[in-house]
Amino acid sequence: MRDAQKSEAHKPRKPASASEFQNLLMQERDRFTPKMLEAGGYVIDNPKEVAFSPVSQLSARSGLASANFVRLAQSMGFAGFTEMQALFRDPLREAYPASLEERIRHSQGEQVIPNPNDVVAIGLSFAQANIASLTHLAEKLDRMPLEAAINLVLGARVVHVIGADRSFAAASYLSYALNRAGVQCVQIAGLGSSVADQANVMAPGDLLVAISFPPYADDTVTVAGVALARGNPVLAITNSTISPITEGAAEVLLVDDAELHGFRSLTALLSLVQTLMMGIAYRKRGERDDFDIDDINA
Repeated sequence: MRDAQKSEAHKPRKPASASEFQNLLMQERDRFTPKMLEAGGYVIDNPKEVAFSPVSQLSARSGLASANFVRLAQSMGFAGFTEMQALFRDPLREAYPASLEERIRHSQGEQVIPNPNDVVAIGLSFAQANIASLTHLAEKLDRMPLEAAINLVLGARVVHVIGADRSFAAASYLSYALNRAGVQCVQIAGLGSSVADQANVMAPGDLLVAISFPPYADDTVTVAGVALARGNPVLAITNSTISPITEGAAEVLLVDDAELHGFRSLTALLSLVQTLMMGIAYRKRGERDDFDIDDINA
């Protein structure tokens, strides 16, 4: 009887809303495994799919095992995945699309591919999804901590940038543009030595900009951890507040991009990075009479 009472006392109080779900996941993230956190991030970012899709379909789309969603639900205090699913279902019942086949996922819904064998049709659908992603980005720019991010960059002795896998292109561009704007920047790429060794040269006053998206590159997560352990601030650019690079980050910029069967666009991500760069450039022009923004050529 005593053991039963003890077990009941330690049973987590299940969230009563999607916002409570997100808050619980963030506040108690230490008790969830990395895969459960990734599943939680997927749930938060795709409430419509979670509300009405079988867990097997969520597994196929997310690349995560079904067990991760089930264990997440149980750790949240639900009896199982079905009970957790009900939390997201009612407010979204009318909005969910009827068909899920051959679609491009993006932040504002689903884009149907009329003919998957027609590369022009695929391109047109992907372009429409990118337009929606950019629209979504434009709608939330005023809620992003862009000024705080600019302050971090301009206040740093040296800016270190890391982005692996699909984020490598954005990291390379940001590093190039920062140097063109007169901001000393080093891209951590792991060439010739490990990324951890390269991160260990960060000095006091240096900033790390970490860019990562599912399935979250191990190198980026490692370097973010090294920076935090050394006391260096981290500016995280990622897709979710549950992303492993957001923990301990000084500022977080969230961005969504279109996706077609695992091929993710960089449109919104690069637009956000360029917005950040233009903000930095105009700030520098306002502070220095001899700074010519047209010479950046980024």
